Amino acid sequence: MIFLDAAATTPVRPEALQAAWPHLTGLSGNPSSVHEPGLAAAGALAAARAGVARFLGCRPGEVVFTSGGTEGANVAIKGLALANPRGRQVVTSRLEHEAVLQSADYLRRVHGFAVDYVEPDADGLVDPAALRRALRSDTTLVTIGFANNEVGTVQDIGALAAVAHGVGALFHTDAVQAAPELPIDVAALGVDALSFSGHKLGAPQGSGAVFVRGRLALEPLLHGGGQERGRRSGTENVAWAVALQTACALTAGEFAAQARRADAIPVGAASRDGFIAAVLAAVPGAALTGHPSRRLARHASFVVPGVNGETVLLELERRGVIASSGSACAAGSTEPSHVLTALGYDEDAARTALRFSWTADTGDRELALAADAVREAVAAVRGHSAQGLPR
Repeated sequence: MIFLDAAATTPVRPEALQAAWPHLTGLSGNPSSVHEPGLAAAGALAAARAGVARFLGCRPGEVVFTSGGTEGANVAIKGLALANPRGRQVVTSRLEHEAVLQSADYLRRVHGFAVDYVEPDADGLVDPAALRRALRSDTTLVTIGFANNEVGTVQDIGALAAVAHGVGALFHTDAVQAAPELPIDVAALGVDALSFSGHKLGAPQGSGAVFVRGRLALEPLLHGGGQERGRRSGTENVAWAVALQTACALTAGEFAAQARRADAIPVGAASRDGFIAAVLAAVPGAALTGHPSRRLARHASFVVPGVNGETVLLELERRGVIASSGSACAAGSTEPSHVLTALGYDEDAARTALRFSWTADTGDRELALAADAVREAVAAVRGHSAQGLPR
């Protein structure tokens, strides 16, 4: 089987599981307890927090552990907007993950915020000048994703954050899809909050963290024992925090190895471009979605006129290739991708979407086999004969 759905989830790294195991077995204390097992758990949690902080380039006290990207987006967007209400406007784009869009809509419905959307270009890039036109003097928060999970486009977050700060607004970025592939330095990015998920970089599902800058006020979503400095109540999941830190450290090591390369090409970009070229050459009418070069190095997405994307995926699975049509969080929905419609594709075209995403362990041979499987699967769905002629 060739697994090309890493944007949905990745296998747990053995090292992350091994690091978590002692906290899942034997005598494992509550980190809020003051006896010996509790103090040991608190020490492990503090070490995990420091490790995640190194991965993000921030201070340990700026890290809030969460259950993943969805909770992280909710914590950052609702928490910052409600605790720092300098105005009543939130600005985002229609490309965002549903966790972002629905958090913003919650602020509109329940708390009376205005939610405005900055329009991307056809490749999925948000122009800083377009963002500036969407802002007001009383904008509270801007939230734009670092890298899009459906089409792979990578935003210039530093430039966008600077525009938001120019009017006094806070800036959050959803880095769930970026964290596995792009080194993160929150100081260099200039963001006020950043959320990411552990299961996209080899930690277990249900792990994640949010960076919240300095002493920014954050209205908690969960109330109770005041854990995480009052920002996220509930007994901390020490095992998953340790696993997350381990996955972060391994990912950072991969970034360091990449930086030592003599060339400046992101590792995987050549394989990605080869796979894209192979699919476009083999599948008549196929078109790449997202930016052709300013995209994640292990991501390729297409629309293929004349087919149903879900049907092609079934044919691909028959041939041993696992891929997706878009966000796993929208799986089973009959609605077309909101990302593709935001980029200008009509509903019929959006329903033909195919997304391929892979880990650093995926080789060129596997990608070549997958490209050939795409050709066969699309031909089967289109009802062509083996010679490519209509039946």
